[in-house]
Amino acid sequence: MGDTLRLAVGVMGNAASMLLFSAPILTFYRIIRKKSTEEFSCVPYIIALLNCLLYTWYGLPVVSYRWENFPVVTINGLGILLEFSFIFIYFWFTSARGKIKVAITVIPVILVFCITAAISAFALNDHHHRKIFVGSVALVASVAMYGSPLVVVKKVIMTQSVEYMPFYLSFFSFLASSFWMAYGLLSHDLFLASPNLVGSPLGFLQLILYCKYRKTGIMEEPEKWDIEKNEEKSKQLQLVIDDSANDKS
Repeated sequence: MGDTLRLAVGVMGNAASMLLFSAPILTFYRIIRKKSTEEFSCVPYIIALLNCLLYTWYGLPVVSYRWENFPVVTINGLGILLEFSFIFIYFWFTSARGKIKVAITVIPVILVFCITAAISAFALNDHHHRKIFVGSVALVASVAMYGSPLVVVKKVIMTQSVEYMPFYLSFFSFLASSFWMAYGLLSHDLFLASPNLVGSPLGFLQLILYCKYRKTGIMEEPEKWDIEKNEEKSKQLQLVIDDSANDKS
């Protein structure tokens, strides 16, 4: 009964995670259509890539006991493909400076995964220690993944606009983290449950902010608004000077 329930929760977690990984498709459709990354950040997708790489490795028989975490492998394997696709699209349409930032962020992520995989495969000789090592690194990456939207949350609060915090991304993040928290607890696996104890409340926080600001129009940041206001005044003053000069002539 316990294994059946755990498998059922794992399947529901897979479904919710698939929706979570697919949610940015609409965002990247907008980027492709406008041929610009606008104010969107690539950091959440890069951190999500690291999380998927580590948890795919964690679920494989090299680290886990046989295929006890098969649901973890399947969904994170799909996540790797999607996150790589999103990062590539972002890299293609961002500015030259943005491309440098993406490269600087992606390279350390790949190195962290390669080093983690190499140490666990060749330096550690049993599943128990491999799970502890890979699970600890994945735990940090997972907490960082769930915490990365806080950058967007700050922007939502400052601008009082949810334009750059899509509802479905927040909703599926909350749903997926809740299911995987339950899966980890049923499996008595703290490395699966712990990060979702952080992810679930953060996803709920994003939903609250979305409900609060969803009806608010796009509001420019104060500093930007002041600059634009000053530029408008300068244009009006220039028009007055030009008109005066024309009258004299």
